[in-house]
Amino acid sequence: MTEEQPPTKKPKMSAGNLQSMIYTNEGGTTPKLQVLDQLLIPHEKVYIDVPDVAMAYTVIKTMQIRGAPLIAIVALLGLSVDMHTNAKSVEELDKVASDADGLLAWIREKMAYLKSSRPTAVNLTNALVELEKEMKEALETNSAEDDKKKVLCKAVLDYSEFMLDRDVKDNKAIGKFGAESILKKTGKDKINLVTICNTGSLATAGYGTALGVARSLQEMGKLETISALETRPYNQGSRLTAFEIMEEKMPGGQLICDSSAGALMQTKQVDACVVGADRVCANGDTANKIGTYNLSIIAAFHKIPFYVAAPITSLDITLESGKSIPIEERSSEELISTSKAPAGMPCWNPAFDVTPDCNITGIITEKGVIEPDTDGKFDVKAFVEKHTSA
Repeated sequence: MTEEQPPTKKPKMSAGNLQSMIYTNEGGTTPKLQVLDQLLIPHEKVYIDVPDVAMAYTVIKTMQIRGAPLIAIVALLGLSVDMHTNAKSVEELDKVASDADGLLAWIREKMAYLKSSRPTAVNLTNALVELEKEMKEALETNSAEDDKKKVLCKAVLDYSEFMLDRDVKDNKAIGKFGAESILKKTGKDKINLVTICNTGSLATAGYGTALGVARSLQEMGKLETISALETRPYNQGSRLTAFEIMEEKMPGGQLICDSSAGALMQTKQVDACVVGADRVCANGDTANKIGTYNLSIIAAFHKIPFYVAAPITSLDITLESGKSIPIEERSSEELISTSKAPAGMPCWNPAFDVTPDCNITGIITEKGVIEPDTDGKFDVKAFVEKHTSA
């Protein structure tokens, strides 16, 4: 691990004052990756070297980094760094360098391992599907005499850097569309927001999704207050979102207990809720951090607009509804250790829940806001097909 230091070369970093990762690529062929250990925030800022796929898997699995967009980016960059600079991997690739099938098999094995790190977020799965297409296209467009290893290494590097650059641009678009939609829906000049978990610069390559909407409102001078749920049991809201709110000097920032959301809506001014997503199904059902479903029910009771903010890479149109979403369950120890419960107490510790489409006002993406039709139904599939068709 290394303490936070200014890098010697200009790196690609997250937008804003917080950097979830530091990525450099000297000479275009020597990628290096460090990620911020989010388990230590807000007490320390420590960056961890990610020299290979094994470490990329570890920082994702242990939640040293988290957030669906960031998971996908770190996984892809970790694979690229592994292929270019890890001596063991370079040696293994050299042995099958002339065999396209052998090279692809090696990469696919690494991809499958990374995919198994956290199953609920769909961004990584979608990114790996796209990477597969990029690799096949790279092999097809190069001559038979070309160095297949170089071709595939370059394809992985180019696509991972493309994902990194695109994420910040997409998040800023999400912020803009979300801010405009909330202002129009509420008819208010100043907005009081509620959010859960962490969806800002620490969950993405920069700017954020749901917290990016808050950031856009702040930049427009339209953010009155923002209340962050602590988000038990991992406390992403109290550890990370509260930290970002303070770092960005957001107006009216406050932390509330998860169980206080109803009282807040009942007694204080709340204009809208905006949350992130790890997976959105074709009908609009949304998997997000545990507690999001509860928040949506409370918002619906109080007739408060409830928005989901997510890039198109979080939309999974292969699943008709949330019933098919695989929900990751974390260890009992994680719940016991953070709640000070007696050792040995049985626990059920799902990391996510599913908010039904009927509780959602709109799904904010970088291409616009998906709204329900006159029957209250979302057609996420039609939206995705419209905006991703060649």
